[in-house]
Amino acid sequence: MVRSYFWGVLALAGGTAAFGATPLPDAVPVEVFAALPGIESPELSPNGEKVAAKIAIDGQQYLVVQPLFGGKTSALMEDKSDINWWQWVNDDWLVVGVGDNVSLYGMDFYATAIVGVSADMKTVKRVDPFRNGVEADDVIWYAKDGSPRVLLSKETGIETPMEWQPSVWDVDVSTGKGKMVTRAMDDVWEWDADPSGMVRYGIIWRDGKRAGIYYRGPDGGNFQKISFAKRQEASVPLPVAYRADGNAIAIDDSDGRDSVYELSLPSFTLGKKLFGDPKYDVDAVILNVALNDAAGFRVVGKRSRIEWLDEDLKDIQKGLDQTLGSGNARIVSWSRNRKQLLVEVGKPSQAGGLYYWDTNGATMQRIGWNNSVLKDRNLSAVSTVQYKARDGVPIEAVLTLPRGREAKNLPLIMMPHGGPEARDSEEYDWWAQYLAELGYVVIQPNYRGSSGYGTEFVDRGRGEWGLKMQDDLIDGIDWLAAQGVVDPKRVCIIGASYGGYAAMRGAQRDGSRYRCAVSYAGVSDLNVMLKYDRSMMGKGMVEYWKARAADLDAVSPRYHAASFGAPILIAHGVEDKRVPVKQSRMLVSELQKAVRIS
Repeated sequence: MVRSYFWGVLALAGGTAAFGATPLPDAVPVEVFAALPGIESPELSPNGEKVAAKIAIDGQQYLVVQPLFGGKTSALMEDKSDINWWQWVNDDWLVVGVGDNVSLYGMDFYATAIVGVSADMKTVKRVDPFRNGVEADDVIWYAKDGSPRVLLSKETGIETPMEWQPSVWDVDVSTGKGKMVTRAMDDVWEWDADPSGMVRYGIIWRDGKRAGIYYRGPDGGNFQKISFAKRQEASVPLPVAYRADGNAIAIDDSDGRDSVYELSLPSFTLGKKLFGDPKYDVDAVILNVALNDAAGFRVVGKRSRIEWLDEDLKDIQKGLDQTLGSGNARIVSWSRNRKQLLVEVGKPSQAGGLYYWDTNGATMQRIGWNNSVLKDRNLSAVSTVQYKARDGVPIEAVLTLPRGREAKNLPLIMMPHGGPEARDSEEYDWWAQYLAELGYVVIQPNYRGSSGYGTEFVDRGRGEWGLKMQDDLIDGIDWLAAQGVVDPKRVCIIGASYGGYAAMRGAQRDGSRYRCAVSYAGVSDLNVMLKYDRSMMGKGMVEYWKARAADLDAVSPRYHAASFGAPILIAHGVEDKRVPVKQSRMLVSELQKAVRIS
């Protein structure tokens, strides 16, 4: 519903009369882009014989298990509760993370839990529903012996502080029953376990900061407290893999970018650097079959890639790149022995499809298209550009140019991403491609404060909400205009979440630069958002929001309704729990007052 409604919003904002844009003669209609994705988040079973994914059927998404070699497809409809994630536990059982809105003591919360689901989807087991708090979906370990067991870090109630703080349970997802293996400790809000299922450490959080760790070795025993008092929070790395020698691997930003290091335990001190990219942060470590070392490293540069250490997977990726073009085939899931793979194939200009490959053979089999109408059709070209902000900071941006048009004096859509500690890269983006079909250039800047470019670049965004972060957007417009690509008098800004805030602020602070703005789920009052986040996520959110700007009211669009210089279209999901709909309604009320006064 939200997806279809938002496309109606974009169609209104993209009205060609106001901008002088002309849709392509063979433009793909909006209904095609508005369709739900054909396949979402596919996961291959450990034996490589089944795929679990969300599948779109007649406008409704279902969680589906599809046998790859005959057999009946089984489906679980997403109904009263959200289905947020899923993972195979063994070949016969999945664990599924679900969520729903609840009201406790007059306050609204988004409660999470897990359920065990059989592969034929005939059996669904809720895990210990009578001893859960608001958050009960943090699975920290999966059994590798074929049993349907997981370790679950969860709250056990809402009546006392120790119930709110998570304990760790050994759960059989086929029965929903479990036993506590690690009790909650004061101020410990996160737990982690090694490949054997031993709970190794808990993180102590106070006032939004890591204040210490309770740690124990691989043989168990009592937890020992390790204090961070003499070290900065950012300098204390945490294990992402436990090696057989008793030490670990960690991601750390000591050299200014997230890189991978050896980690000595129990001292938590860094050793040899194992991998780093000179320009981008390491996004994740891919573990080996034994789960005790690295098999590869994921980096999101201009495009996402995995630098494989595993020689077999390295050769497979090399062959895919040679056959289909570098970056056009991405291994997204694999069997237990890494011999059966799911491969997503597509360019940034293609919706593409999902393929199954048993590497014992030479050919891949297509499972389905991400968009059943577009299939592998090439649309508008996508590239990465770089420009300098007015203070000299380099800004990387994703640029989509409408196909079949000369890149000269075209109307522009400025589309900042959400987060803001997130980023855009060259991948298929149905928003950008639809707008390009209407004849617009689309630019998606990774403004200061975006992730992926190192610690200093993130820090440049601190205190700059609504200020230099907005300047970075304007500077992108001016750069494209200087290249002759766009007409700076025909620009609209569109965004969601933080991008929605940027659209609000753009229409208010820089109204002379934008012909219109569209905000979806934007934040209009930062102080009100601070209070909401503090009640939902703890006292540490005060420091987070105070670091967004020196004066939160000064950069909150709600308080400057009279200075809006561009028309704005506002959309918001009424059940949005991350950014409450109140944020948009407050701005609408102030804008209506400003219109009446004027």
